Amino acid sequence: MRQLAYVFDLNKCIGCHTCTMACKQLWTNRDGREYMYWNNVETRPGKGYPKNWEQKGGGFDKEGKLKTNGVIPIRADYGGLWEYNLEEVLLQGKGNQVVPHEKPTWGPNWDEDEGKGEFPNNHYFYLPRICNHCSNPACLAACPTKAIYKRPEDGLVVIDQERCRGYRYCVKACPYGKVYFNLQTQKSEKCIGCYPRVEKGVPPACVAQCVGKIRFVGYRDDKDGPIYKLVEQWKVALPLHAEYGTEPNVFYVPPMNTTPLVFEEDGRLGDKPRIPLADLEGLFGPGVKPALETLGREMAKRRDAKASELTEILIGYTNKDRYRL
Repeated sequence: MRQLAYVFDLNKCIGCHTCTMACKQLWTNRDGREYMYWNNVETRPGKGYPKNWEQKGGGFDKEGKLKTNGVIPIRADYGGLWEYNLEEVLLQGKGNQVVPHEKPTWGPNWDEDEGKGEFPNNHYFYLPRICNHCSNPACLAACPTKAIYKRPEDGLVVIDQERCRGYRYCVKACPYGKVYFNLQTQKSEKCIGCYPRVEKGVPPACVAQCVGKIRFVGYRDDKDGPIYKLVEQWKVALPLHAEYGTEPNVFYVPPMNTTPLVFEEDGRLGDKPRIPLADLEGLFGPGVKPALETLGREMAKRRDAKASELTEILIGYTNKDRYRL
């Protein structure tokens, strides 16, 4: 089995949501999937999508046993599709303001750009998320009908819609909140890694449409590709919540937390990082500090007009530099 994997460079994400809209237009804008965002970009610190997904449980314990504490998020945790008075205002001329029929209280990106702290020391960063296509997927382990499997040719995790019976054990088991239930079909659905595109050598839609060029995709065993070099060689790309035990195959280059630094009360720059190291380690584990040190050291080389293989990879000048399928 080969394993397709992704690296997202959080230092380049601008939170434009082009990736989200590419996925939405291709896969989830119809037929009961309207509330689903197989790809989403959330602001951290923040509650994420679905709301408070990090507290939903699931995954595996330290002994490798499937946890049974997972919960199925309620519909409100995802946010809804809001109906507006468009016909009344635009067609009937009965009003001059387009507003929702009911005041919304939550939705995807509800807390976007809020972050943490107070000006001038507030901070946030963007965290794009898709299914991790884990090497040890909890959704697969939880499925009693064996409807979920990993494709041997690329390791992508998919759900056989013919075998799925809609028990939703997979929804409970996924600790990342990335398996959804389609109320129309009464079956579970999730990101499929755009495998119809991958089979033709074309990158997934979210990768291809990324404005910031933050996304890299390739196989874990391709030693000449960007995934192997960023994850295994340079060790600057880290998994999200590895402690869940699912062995995710989406890796993140953590945001540089040293620039800008925080301001002291007298207006001078202090020596504390704006994004607390503990916050980043809570997401990406103990590898954050050495990863940031490596990034800082290689970026310093570039400022001194010296060569750096790592920064060349992260720049990703062309599509061929970022995709190896």
